[in-house]
Amino acid sequence: MRAARTKSMRIITLLAAIVACAHFIPFYILLTTSLKAKGDYSSKWIFPADISFHNFSEAWERASLGNSFINTMIITGFSALLLIIFGSLAAYPLARRETKLNKAVFALLISIMIIPPLTSMVPLYRMVVDAGMVNTHAIAIFINTAAYMPLTVFLYSGFIRSTIPKELEEAARIDGAGMLKIFFTIVFPLLKPITATICIISCVFIWNDYQFAIFFLQDQKVQTLTVAMAGFFGENANNLHLVAAAALMAMLPMVVLFLALQKYFIAGLSSGAVKG
Repeated sequence: MRAARTKSMRIITLLAAIVACAHFIPFYILLTTSLKAKGDYSSKWIFPADISFHNFSEAWERASLGNSFINTMIITGFSALLLIIFGSLAAYPLARRETKLNKAVFALLISIMIIPPLTSMVPLYRMVVDAGMVNTHAIAIFINTAAYMPLTVFLYSGFIRSTIPKELEEAARIDGAGMLKIFFTIVFPLLKPITATICIISCVFIWNDYQFAIFFLQDQKVQTLTVAMAGFFGENANNLHLVAAAALMAMLPMVVLFLALQKYFIAGLSSGAVKG
């Protein structure tokens, strides 16, 4: 039995290593391409002998990545903050009070998650134009927060139900603590794993958002990285060294975020975060 289990674990480990390598290949090609000097058209599989960092500085200036980085960080940061605050507050009573109204609200959230965002794009754009909020950070923050709020509430409520015991809250309630005090002093500190999970998921989606940004952020002053990268790629389709350097810089913040929160991210998933 032990020998069979060991053999199975080795096979699983081998398959996991193969999958990891398959995912690493595009990043390796991106890295080798970005480090090659202009005019170096050697194979994409060969790491350059003469490493050049000039592509990064040139791509940063020509694509105006500095401005795009700031815009994307503002939109992503504030959207994630609103999702965490209001999503956790909305999920707590839904997870703890099994009323018909709460069940209906929860079902409505799940149904909203199924609806493709593009179906609401035309009426949403009309409303934004009428409100005079096109080309503003605020509208991008509000739209992204609304778009990912159902998923946030779903994940938070599932984690609270399956992980946090009610006895902790009942003891505080006996001592006279109100619902909000119980939530912020007892419940919310225990939500660190799922908060990290939501932070990574929402930040990655919002950071890489293109469909909302291309509609509502058309002015270059408020342009996000995805829109700037799309235009830069169109202008430099024959100069992949610059495009690769720009793409590498654009993805780096999300890689750092995941590496910083991966321990909590895995804990959030394994603790029942996706169990409804």
